[in-house]
Amino acid sequence: MEDENRRPPPRRLGGPSPLAARKPVPAPAKKGMNPSDRKREGRIDVQAAIEGDDDRGRSLASVRRARERERRQAELARLRSGQERVVRDVIIPDVITVQELANRMAARAGEVVKALFRMGVMATITQSIDADTAELVATEFGHRVRRISESDVEQGLEGEADTEEALEPRPPVVTIMGHVDHGKTSLLDALRKTDVAGREAGGITQHIGAYMIQIPSGDRVTFIDTPGHEAFTSMRARGASVTDMVVLVVAADDGVMPQTIEAIRHARAAAVPMIVAVNKIDKQGVNLDRVRQELLQHEVVVESLGGDVQEIQVSATKGTNLDKLLEAIILQAEILDLKANPNRAAEGTVLESKLDKGRGPVATVLVQKGTLNQGDIVVAGAEWGRVRAIIDDMGIPLTGAEPSEPVEILGLSGVPGAGETFVAVEDETRAREITEFRQRKAREKVTAAAGAARGTLNDMLARIQAGEQKEVAVVVKADVQGSSEALGVTLGKLSRDEVKVRVLHSAVGQITESDIQLAKASNAVVVAFNVRATVQARELAVRDGVEIRYYSIIYEVADDIEKLVRGKLAPIQREKFLGYAQILQVFEVKKLGNIAGCRVTEGVVKRGAGVRLLRNGVVIHQGTLSTLRRFKDDVKEVANGYECGMSFANYNDIRVDDQIECYETETVAAV
Repeated sequence: MEDENRRPPPRRLGGPSPLAARKPVPAPAKKGMNPSDRKREGRIDVQAAIEGDDDRGRSLASVRRARERERRQAELARLRSGQERVVRDVIIPDVITVQELANRMAARAGEVVKALFRMGVMATITQSIDADTAELVATEFGHRVRRISESDVEQGLEGEADTEEALEPRPPVVTIMGHVDHGKTSLLDALRKTDVAGREAGGITQHIGAYMIQIPSGDRVTFIDTPGHEAFTSMRARGASVTDMVVLVVAADDGVMPQTIEAIRHARAAAVPMIVAVNKIDKQGVNLDRVRQELLQHEVVVESLGGDVQEIQVSATKGTNLDKLLEAIILQAEILDLKANPNRAAEGTVLESKLDKGRGPVATVLVQKGTLNQGDIVVAGAEWGRVRAIIDDMGIPLTGAEPSEPVEILGLSGVPGAGETFVAVEDETRAREITEFRQRKAREKVTAAAGAARGTLNDMLARIQAGEQKEVAVVVKADVQGSSEALGVTLGKLSRDEVKVRVLHSAVGQITESDIQLAKASNAVVVAFNVRATVQARELAVRDGVEIRYYSIIYEVADDIEKLVRGKLAPIQREKFLGYAQILQVFEVKKLGNIAGCRVTEGVVKRGAGVRLLRNGVVIHQGTLSTLRRFKDDVKEVANGYECGMSFANYNDIRVDDQIECYETETVAAV
């Protein structure tokens, strides 16, 4: 019986097991219990909640917090009522970020986001809004609005003009120019007592070099060394545009050469004085009068011929008359009375730029106004940054650079274009505004150029697909911006009517995987000028069969790519003259037609060669020599002075005294 009593009751279908955990059911409120009793028990029933007679009390801490909150709100309202609202002049450009708008209004960014939300604009603090929306927000906050156009961000960038009292003497900037291999770098080495020329690939300068030296008199002079190779025209133009004077180096044995003439034109275009340094006077058999006469042909009249251009005869290798050259430079500088204000924001020009693996973007700049200090925020072209380091031409770190000093600066966000101006600005906000505007303009310019060239490009691609025009695609990576620019110009000149040389991409820095991928997609050659590929890029190039060609001398690049162009040109059919024959008699043969009995009067005639039939000096037929016999024998050729019989394929109108010209064609490679 006890076992039966302990047995659980039978489980009902569809219902929960009696053994399942059940939630405790609150006991019903006792009849007649008042609300305070229910509160003490900590329970409330549904009926009481509906009837609203639940008056459960708040805790003492909750009451204290509420009273403290009310007190603070009342105090804040009292302070706000007695405080005058600050009304600001808010400058709004065409496009502005929410965060920047908040900063200009001295408001919290969250409040600006809420105001935009009330207007129906969903935006985060990093997003940009247009000028109209920004004006509505600023007006709602009670500020005055001043609208400016996007290009106005560059207004006042160069600062005010310097007064005469603020100007101080500065060192002269001298650009060394001349033809390739005339001794420009060797002359600078002799002045600096260095050996830059010995380290140049192929013995030619391919970068702009900037150096400051102190001469025995105590004066300082800045020298800019420009390349003499024809590919570096833009570099020479940049060197002439930032200089105070030009030292034109002319080799005494070579005289005036093409790049000498170009340097004269650059100096005239920049309206700067010129000093002629006739180098290599230590060589035997030099004729200085010939050099002077050649200069005279280009309107450069030296003092010995009654002109105003100083002429100094020097020898870079022997060190001859270098002191006289420095004296001439200092004399010219005194005449020019060179001055600048060092106590202002720095301005200058980017001479060269590169991407260094360990240091990042590096720009070689020439300070022209003000003093550039470490920590300054500078804008260089479409790039900006805080100057992390200033390094002189000897590799010594500096804290600042004054006017006429050439230095390397580190800290820019990217590689600026060579020849761009740089200027120090007051804060990062201004720097960002200027660079964003310039980058936008650059993108618009590229887009417009691409749209204008789209028709030409489509025509070219159609010709390539039809086989009418072939293409040599090239990806260029160089060590510095100037070399990259020069390579692009040089390769563009190698295009022919049948073969187009197309530079897909040109930049500075190491060869990366993206360069290899671009080259593979376009079947292009990668040209590496004084740079190397990363390990990953090399492995990818080997796997995908992309050719990387390494160079250190620019004319080797031009020669190799020109060979590729020639290889894609269709071979030329060249005609080779064989000989003449005179028709003495005409025979009619039924199966062969008319046979010409001839005598070879010059050269040789060959069976199967091409022939032209000349009558009274006029070509009346051009065809093939189908039959050639001597007596009854078929022969391959007949030499001068021998008689033979000839017949032409599908042609019988031959007469006595007609002349036969015999020739053959050969296929040769296009030049």
